[in-house]
Amino acid sequence: MTFENTVSTASNGRGWTIGLWVGQIALAGMFGMSGYMHAFTPVEALAQMGMGWTLDAPLALVRFIGFAELSGAIGVLLPALTRILPLLTPLAALGFSVIQALAIGVHLSRGEFTVVPMNLVLLAIALFVAWGRTRKAPLAPRA
Repeated sequence: MTFENTVSTASNGRGWTIGLWVGQIALAGMFGMSGYMHAFTPVEALAQMGMGWTLDAPLALVRFIGFAELSGAIGVLLPALTRILPLLTPLAALGFSVIQALAIGVHLSRGEFTVVPMNLVLLAIALFVAWGRTRKAPLAPRA
């Protein structure tokens, strides 16, 4: 292996790492905000913000989704930052993928087509982080 190959490989790994951290931060921010709203905002206020599905869903489900999103926002960052159980990071991203797949189904069934593109973007980012932190740039646990 030549020096050029070593530098190229190192810079490629750094690019993946940066991209994955950007994805993780974006997921934590989006799902942190969404989770806070679902967990603590009155359902009527959520419906006024365009989340009409919350009026048709049981309150316990809306709150559960909120706390799941808040837990995922913590789980996608904290294990990676501390290197304590870093396997939880791709699992949190996988959980976000499930949430988004279900959300897409709900929105399509309700005819709420304008929000589906954002769901697809979040799904893609979540799958990218889950794949990247499992296959391309996994995080080693703290020694």
